Amino acid sequence: MSLHSVPIPLWVVIALCCASSLYATLVALVHPGWRASARTSRVDGDEARETVHAPVSVLKPLCGAEPRLYANLETFCNQTHPSYQLLFGVASASDPAARIVRTLMRNYPQLDIELVIDATPHGSNRKVSNLISLAARARHDALVIADSDIAVQPDYLTRVTAPLADAKVGVVTCLYRGRRVGGFWARMGVLFIDKWFAPSVYLANALDVDAFGFGATIAVRREALSKSGGFEALRDMLADDYRLSERVRALGLRTVLSDVVVTTDVTERGLGALWQRETRWLRTIRSVNPSGFASLCITITTPWLLTSGLLGLHLDSSGADFTQSVADTIVDLSTSFGLSARLLLHWRTARSMRAFWRDLPLIPLRDALLMLEWCAACFGSSVLWRGSRVPVDDSGAANRVREQNSPAVADTGDASDIH
Repeated sequence: MSLHSVPIPLWVVIALCCASSLYATLVALVHPGWRASARTSRVDGDEARETVHAPVSVLKPLCGAEPRLYANLETFCNQTHPSYQLLFGVASASDPAARIVRTLMRNYPQLDIELVIDATPHGSNRKVSNLISLAARARHDALVIADSDIAVQPDYLTRVTAPLADAKVGVVTCLYRGRRVGGFWARMGVLFIDKWFAPSVYLANALDVDAFGFGATIAVRREALSKSGGFEALRDMLADDYRLSERVRALGLRTVLSDVVVTTDVTERGLGALWQRETRWLRTIRSVNPSGFASLCITITTPWLLTSGLLGLHLDSSGADFTQSVADTIVDLSTSFGLSARLLLHWRTARSMRAFWRDLPLIPLRDALLMLEWCAACFGSSVLWRGSRVPVDDSGAANRVREQNSPAVADTGDASDIH
């Protein structure tokens, strides 16, 4: 029998359905589960103890009063690390976040906390402008940059800085799980993080891919940051967290995904706000990794499972041709494995059995919305961030990154010399 009894375009669709099911299976197997006990740090002995006690400067750029801002910032005031500096930055003394920081300073007078107010526009990226001001006040060699909307455990600083004891490690970054602050659309935002984004990162990490850096946490040594060009080199870049890690990796240093998982607030109260935030993330991915962005469509499994199921019904009813029977078997196996893997991933990422059953009906809707957002993110040349329109194409800045870090332009030194 000829393969042409099943048209070539149909074989392509079958292959995409199989790829999506394979992806779903892999992420379901590698995800550790939110309820799994945290892994211990791989750095031990005298080296670990030295890292634990090395002073740390924490840089927290702030803008506006978020719903749980005080509670989130307070988690940084309850660290078990013996020596750390907290630097909070705002662009204006009238920013509501400044009042919250002053309250923290009154409630924790024993801590080294400083509020930095500086409106200097160092570039188009306001967050990076804030970080430049904060870095000028940092006193310690170990730096931790963390977003304003995350909450952390008391041993957070100790654990995220531990890998920096290895001279071959340049950046340590953290994954995050969502926390709903709001109603239905905030819940959908949590599903975006917990059921799609985080599993894809765990799979990349399992495959030894380290081309990432998340604003939730980036820990870096001051010398490595300086040799990579510092925050000044990121002042006009949209994906500053990713670009920072990229520049440090260009020095020959590794990026480590910490065993620490922090919590980030999801506060969107409507479809418009959620759509804007998630398409911004997707367009940012498109700007830094176009080929990776293109492949994201197969990671959105429900539309492919639906397609696979419909193909199976079509092939069942189209006759007993041998080639069609083979295609039908492949499609049926793909659908079965994909659906089982999707349910397994949902179970492993659920906070409880109640959450499993509550969110199960939302998974198809969540995936359908994500597919629409991916299609929308294929187009557009800018994103709206903190009220500012920012272009997504920073290829010119990215080219300057590669030029400045190439041996022909700058002598960055051997990686082992960076401590």
